[in-house]
Amino acid sequence: MPKYYDVLDSNELVVLHEVSNLLTSSLDLKESINCVFELLHSRLGFMKGILTVVNQTTMLPSIKVSYGINSEEFKSQSFKQWEAITSKVLQSRGPMIIPHLDEAFDISGIKNVESVEDESFICLPLILGEDIFGTLAVDFLFRDDENLQFIIKLLDVVALLIAQELKLKKLLDIEKESLRKENVSLKHELSEKYDIHNMLGKSKVMRDVYQAIKQVSSSNATVLIRGESGTGKELVAHAIHYQSQRAAKPFIRINCAAIPESLIESELFGHQKGAFTDAFETKIGKFEAAHGGTIFLDEVTELSPQMQVKLLRVLQEKEITRVGGLDVISVDVRMIAATNNDLEKAIQLKKVREDFYYRLNVFPILLPPLRDRNMDVLLLAEHFLERYCLDNNKSISRISSAVSDILTYYQWPGNVRELENCIERAVIMCNGDIVLPKHLPPSIKVLEDEEVFSFSGNVSLKDKVSRYEKKIIIDMLDNVNGNISKAAKSLHTTHRILGYRISQLNIDVDKIKAS
Repeated sequence: MPKYYDVLDSNELVVLHEVSNLLTSSLDLKESINCVFELLHSRLGFMKGILTVVNQTTMLPSIKVSYGINSEEFKSQSFKQWEAITSKVLQSRGPMIIPHLDEAFDISGIKNVESVEDESFICLPLILGEDIFGTLAVDFLFRDDENLQFIIKLLDVVALLIAQELKLKKLLDIEKESLRKENVSLKHELSEKYDIHNMLGKSKVMRDVYQAIKQVSSSNATVLIRGESGTGKELVAHAIHYQSQRAAKPFIRINCAAIPESLIESELFGHQKGAFTDAFETKIGKFEAAHGGTIFLDEVTELSPQMQVKLLRVLQEKEITRVGGLDVISVDVRMIAATNNDLEKAIQLKKVREDFYYRLNVFPILLPPLRDRNMDVLLLAEHFLERYCLDNNKSISRISSAVSDILTYYQWPGNVRELENCIERAVIMCNGDIVLPKHLPPSIKVLEDEEVFSFSGNVSLKDKVSRYEKKIIIDMLDNVNGNISKAAKSLHTTHRILGYRISQLNIDVDKIKAS
């Protein structure tokens, strides 16, 4: 392609500047090219124009934009001539310039018998680097050779500008498709991760929770999740969202306790530009961002009574108004709220409005503390062991019987979150293939030791000693995979004596071996 940049005059540069502005003024390429053709028509008298774009997969051309051509002309012999020229330009990757169409033969060698004025025709390939993106073809009245050279120079640069836009669009389309696939993949992963079948727990209280999640997911009812800190309230909120018809829409979580009161209204409902100091631009709030999906308000009782009134209106009217704005904006959002506070006491203390409480409490779900579902403790522990072994590239095969006893009887004031942290620490501390009591956090071991050595209650000294002896023997058997001879040697006793104590203390050696 010839290059004429060094001889462009000021008028040409003005036109090119306008073309460049038009191409970058809109994300809609078709609209931009139409504006470019309109500009070239008004400035240079172009009568017709066609932008052809090549499909980057099939490399077949198609018309992206046509200017000054009606539906009947697409069926004419002249247009077939255009198509043939376009095909040749794409194949040769070189321009085709016909100063006088009335004297020209078409590509097939057939004389164009239609009467035409003295028109000129130019078709340029849109090339950038090794890539060809299409063609730019224009039809205009011939004036003189000098004018024709001027138009060739100008179109040469216009074609380059359009090729750059087409390449940018190609890159954006590739990135957009990549992001779309990643988005679909992530949503699928989230849907699987928060599937109700992946929630762990076989106790009756947890089965009741699963039933409640299934029951409410298909509705749009407001859900209030109650439970102590660490019981998995956010996990339940996710499960409700991803089991609902809103699963493909946003799930947005807000920790009401973490946002200052002065900012919470703007965070939830957004604000207009200039609504307050530092509001340099209009910002949408979380409710607008969650439109069509679910908003999860964690620690909802930390909202002030004044904010509760505004949120109550949103729940009732399904409308919001941005801070500093006048327009009422409709929002379709399903709300799930959570708290670990005593709501009834908070109402008595006037921290929570009664009408707000009743509006939230449409469908309550109570999550039990871990101490009330101790049959799930080992199931959860095994799950966390597998996860953190994978994260830390370790191959720990099992949890020892002694550790199982400790975990089962510990009260877990921090609930599932505390258990998870405990197992993560144990995995880090363990350099063998079995988790032993020494790998547990000091707080849990201290409590366990206190239970063994405490003289409170009616437990005799003999029973206390037996408990501790049993713990020592079980720990040693865990270390040697239930081999009594090896355990006896390590404890500096005989196989017969150790076997007798194992029988007296009701230690299940087969269970230790199996585990």
